[in-house]
Amino acid sequence: MRENSNKTYWPHMIVGFLMMAILLSYWTIKSASSMPVQESNNLMQKYQLVDININDILIKREVFDKKFSINLVDTKKIVVTDNIHSNRIQENPIELKNGLNSFHFIINNKSNVNIDTLKSAKVSFLLTRPHTRVDDMLIENLKLEDINILVSNIDIKKAGRYTIQLKIDDKNSIGYFETSAYLKPKES
Repeated sequence: MRENSNKTYWPHMIVGFLMMAILLSYWTIKSASSMPVQESNNLMQKYQLVDININDILIKREVFDKKFSINLVDTKKIVVTDNIHSNRIQENPIELKNGLNSFHFIINNKSNVNIDTLKSAKVSFLLTRPHTRVDDMLIENLKLEDINILVSNIDIKKAGRYTIQLKIDDKNSIGYFETSAYLKPKES
């Protein structure tokens, strides 16, 4: 009797491929779970709330925009020439100072509506960084004095891009203001 010296290796290959698939699945899950995920705070709300209430938000924003406009004054802009060849030209960002900053907003009346209608409005200010909420500086219940909103003593230390946001909510209308800002790194 002759012994069969031909061995088949396909069962070993199947087990090897299964082990490799399990190891790659584990590696993928471990890599994905170590990446930080940040929620968007578009329109100064969680994206789930914006998604649910977008029609109401857009209607209230349109009502506000017909009556008023929000402007940031007494600021210096950084002239950006890098994007002159871009299809999407971005506005020049506000220059921030290292340390204490203040922001002065003015409400412009477009349709001769009494500005006193905004006296009971809830005014919120947010200084945030794109793609993260770690460094958010939210100030709620700001005072609307005449047509002015003053936000002071905002301490900024980290260099980089920021977004300045202001929201005025008076139940019947919602006004939003958003602009980009930049803090230059310290030169050594």
